[in-house]
Amino acid sequence: MKTLRAAALVWGIAASARAAAAPKTFTLEQVLSAPFPAGLVAAPGGGRFAWVVNARGARNVWVAEAPEYHARALTNETADAGEEVGDLAFTPDGRSVVYVRGGGANRRGEIPNPLSRPEAVEQAVWIVSLDGAPPRRLAEGHSPAVSPRGDRVAFVQKQQVWWVPLSGEGKPEQAIQARGDCTNLRWSPDGGRLAFVSDRGNHSFVGVYDVGAKALRYLDPSVDQDQEPAWSPDGKRVAFIRTPSSKELQTFRPHRDGEPWSIRVADVVSGAGRRVFRADPGPGSVFREIVSRDQIFWADGNRIVFPWEKEGWTHLYAVPADGGTPSLLTPGPFEVEYVSLSADRRAVLYNSNQDDVDRRHLWSVPVQGGKPAALTSGEGIEWQPTAAADGGAVGFLRSDGKRPPRPAVRIGDAPPRDLAPGAVPADFPETSLVVPEPVVFSASDGLRIHGQLFRPTNSRSGERSPAVVFFHGGSRRQMLLGWHYNYYYRNAYAFNQYLASRGFFVLSVNYRSGIGYGMEFREALDYGASGASEFRDVEGAGLYLRGRADVDPDRIGLWGGSYGGYLTALGLARASTLFAAGVDFHGVHDWNVVIRNFEQTYDPSAHGEAARLAFESSPMADVKSWRSPVLLIHGDDDRNVPFSETVDIAEPLRRQGVEVEQLIFPDEIHDFLVHTHWLRAYQTAAEFLERRLRRTR
Repeated sequence: MKTLRAAALVWGIAASARAAAAPKTFTLEQVLSAPFPAGLVAAPGGGRFAWVVNARGARNVWVAEAPEYHARALTNETADAGEEVGDLAFTPDGRSVVYVRGGGANRRGEIPNPLSRPEAVEQAVWIVSLDGAPPRRLAEGHSPAVSPRGDRVAFVQKQQVWWVPLSGEGKPEQAIQARGDCTNLRWSPDGGRLAFVSDRGNHSFVGVYDVGAKALRYLDPSVDQDQEPAWSPDGKRVAFIRTPSSKELQTFRPHRDGEPWSIRVADVVSGAGRRVFRADPGPGSVFREIVSRDQIFWADGNRIVFPWEKEGWTHLYAVPADGGTPSLLTPGPFEVEYVSLSADRRAVLYNSNQDDVDRRHLWSVPVQGGKPAALTSGEGIEWQPTAAADGGAVGFLRSDGKRPPRPAVRIGDAPPRDLAPGAVPADFPETSLVVPEPVVFSASDGLRIHGQLFRPTNSRSGERSPAVVFFHGGSRRQMLLGWHYNYYYRNAYAFNQYLASRGFFVLSVNYRSGIGYGMEFREALDYGASGASEFRDVEGAGLYLRGRADVDPDRIGLWGGSYGGYLTALGLARASTLFAAGVDFHGVHDWNVVIRNFEQTYDPSAHGEAARLAFESSPMADVKSWRSPVLLIHGDDDRNVPFSETVDIAEPLRRQGVEVEQLIFPDEIHDFLVHTHWLRAYQTAAEFLERRLRRTR
């Protein structure tokens, strides 16, 4: 406890020093300077946590060990190299961490190369020990799964299963020659078998490879989509999710119900399986995932824990592995999001927005049922709860309105403390930031919409200020009353803070089809490609700001990325009289193009009425009424929204005299990998908005 108090004292002194030194105004570089943590994992034994830190584009693996939990870096990359780091996994002895460096390939097999290096780039599996030895490259590939025996790591290379010795004394070799794309590698508890998913397009199987017998068996195969294998503790059975196959369009249109999904349990020797759970028709019949490496958990007491929207909210349930009546573990009108099991498998750790709709807090509930216990509360935001194997600590990530995301630990019943309190730069402008206010306004059709309002820091009484409406992407996202847990939206939150410091009101909108407010809100009628009902929220946001006495009604702009870029473009195309200018980051402009990016077999000519509606729901359909100037920003290796979306919208806008500015990043992907690209994009966007909105049209 003395160590904890000393650490807290050091943190308090450091925070006070930063507060005293904080500038009244700040730069984009300063507000984006805090390191971003992600991918927290626990070692299978002892008390150790590892995570990835992105500090101004330099990505490294960090670790903290019991009992002191002093964070330290295991790798030492210093450059803004544009290389992702992730997929962390400890070795069984907890003395090394396996990870992946480099981003995934696009459909042409090209690895992201956002700095346009002339030499070859790759995605590879690496290992680094906790003893200070340099990292070692193991093999080209991704999705590593370390064997419980500690002898090898399986991984995916070119959609096939490979493995390589952890010792570095052998070469990688292909473990299985299987049809389809192999994913979801999961070792049995004794390391004798490897389960995986074989995705074959319109159906998928769960396979189990017996290492000793060199035999492959597919479990209970069907015409449906079998996914998410989870081993029983004795290694004799595998549970998995079965989702009915369908030719119905799945993306960017509401799915409130469908053919019910189920959970099956199969014997790994015979391959025979049986259904132990089937969702009821109606709400919850379409599977809704949680944020976790696993979607189902084989817990203590031979119970399987899984998510279900039976009551219209994403909740956790448990069912006996032999079948029976499922029991609700997390009752109430809120959403469960990040989920993990305790080390002894007797409790589920999760975060939710229970009693705090625009934040997240941590909870624990026994798998046998009982009242959930709050692990955190207050005005912070917490996510990714991860239990140490020794049961003495829970690691997690947290933020609040002013302090950026950072790793923390809760030891026993002691108050949580930060794992790396000195990591935030001294000139980070914590005290100069504003705490966003929760607001609720009416969409143009009367639906109540939540948002966060950033007030300008330099506004004067009686003065009318310019304003900007921000739309997140996804659309399955929710902006919060503080720094976001997603790197893309951490950056967006920083930019909104910067705009507020420059004299703008900023309204961040949690529009319909986003998460956090229940299934009916998320699966909004006529949303996206089926009617663009979110435009009513765009319009309502503009009218809300126009009705404020402190906002200049002629100087309201829009900005957003991806799906937010879509709504920005839609607002400019349909309501240029309401919105004076907009910044469109890699936005959707024609649904018939973007749907094909997610459903490769989609042919608009074969979906006549749906394709017509999809186009009418697109900004391109209303481009002739677009009058306001726009800044288009896009990377041309975007794997989410094709670069052609920006190419194709620019031509008609120029032809009709709309002022079009652009910022293009060759070889950059959707979620920019290079820190300086984020800086340049936001600097350009801020200059554009100030130039376009500082004066009345």
